[in-house]
Amino acid sequence: MSNHILGLLLHPGREWHQISAEHETVSHLYMHHILGLAAIPVVASFIGTTQFGWTFGGDESYKVSLINGVALGIAFYALMLGAVWIVGSLIHWLARHYPSRPPRSECVVFAGYTATPMFLSGIVSIYPIFWVCLLALGAGVGYTGYLLYKGTPRFLGISHDKGFIISGMTLGWGVLLLEILLAVVVMLWSMGSNNSVMWTFFK
Repeated sequence: MSNHILGLLLHPGREWHQISAEHETVSHLYMHHILGLAAIPVVASFIGTTQFGWTFGGDESYKVSLINGVALGIAFYALMLGAVWIVGSLIHWLARHYPSRPPRSECVVFAGYTATPMFLSGIVSIYPIFWVCLLALGAGVGYTGYLLYKGTPRFLGISHDKGFIISGMTLGWGVLLLEILLAVVVMLWSMGSNNSVMWTFFK
């Protein structure tokens, strides 16, 4: 597992400096960071939805079968791995007007590390109470925004005073939007196989 996780959570400014200096490849990122972290919400959701079932705080719960859980888990895992590349490509496109724009591979690495809080927040789905999971995902999105705030100026080589407002708004909203969509998929993955859960929530 990556040795940058604690650093990103405890002192992101210093950790971004170290990450930038490493010039990590995309393959190294996936092997040492993404593959392991992305498995956290998948495994937790699989255990939670097949063994305990979704609950909204009451006595009633909604389980997913083992077969459906495995199939949905594989699809969900592949989707998260692809989402990191998509977000990195988005960052690369949004930074096209900056002369110091990093290559696409470095943008993917940046996206992978900013997603760290989102992956970690998925651990709460091991006992999936809907509102608890929702709060955890909200916290993950919030800290992802903080990592963007700390990392974007250094990553794009722009000053806080002159460039961060524009780049922060553009990159921040773009990346956070995709991260929020990813968080929604986490919830729908566990609820979508049982229509009665959705009916219970919206009725």
